[in-house]
Amino acid sequence: MGAGRSLMRVENEGDQVEVLTGGNMGAVTRVGGTVRRMAGEWTPAVHRLLRHCREAGFSTVPEPLGITDGGHEILSFVEGTVPSYPMPAWVWSREALDSSARLMREYHDATTGCDLSGPWRSPSHEPVEVICHYDFAPYNIAYQHGGAVGIIDFDYASPGPRLWDLAYLAYRIVPVSTDHADGFMFTERESRLRRLLEVYGSTATPADLLDMIVERLLDLATFTETMAGELGKPELNDHAAFYRRDAEAIVRAR
Repeated sequence: MGAGRSLMRVENEGDQVEVLTGGNMGAVTRVGGTVRRMAGEWTPAVHRLLRHCREAGFSTVPEPLGITDGGHEILSFVEGTVPSYPMPAWVWSREALDSSARLMREYHDATTGCDLSGPWRSPSHEPVEVICHYDFAPYNIAYQHGGAVGIIDFDYASPGPRLWDLAYLAYRIVPVSTDHADGFMFTERESRLRRLLEVYGSTATPADLLDMIVERLLDLATFTETMAGELGKPELNDHAAFYRRDAEAIVRAR
């Protein structure tokens, strides 16, 4: 769901439009210092969330700047490098892990007190503690010099428990996956999982987090299958199948 960068094209005389790549749910473009994407019924709630965070002093999220006549939301561009798969080696550094966990904690804390009313694009989950990003992963994080400095792509945000978001970040950045392209041994993954919880400041145990990762992946698989039908993108079913395989692998290994 995240967005990286690709080539430039000229849309109108004097306008440079950069088509951002990396996402699989909808087209995103950059025009100067702004980002444009199709708005939906969830957009007012997302813009309210972003304004709330910025007013709370958490300015590392996009600033909502309005809606175009064509129905595209306008957001400020978040500076930094947004990695995409195959992930560069620096994504697996301790600095990237720690700074991502700290940034998530700061974001979650900034959402407290925000109006929870929707509609949201993703279903809410109990217990509602914060407004989850829902897709908090390296491909939706802006990094500078290897450290996390900003968050993008809030379309799927919705109220839920802190651990719901933390589980997905763990899945992607520890990582807890059958894809071993990162090269970590099992013991290293265990250590990174504990480290993520520690830096975030969670009282959950590694076992609690693994349970939530399984629940999160199965929920995501069902959601992705639904989106495959709604968006007319059957290739998303392959993503859903991978999530289910990873969930089953975690269960078997415990």
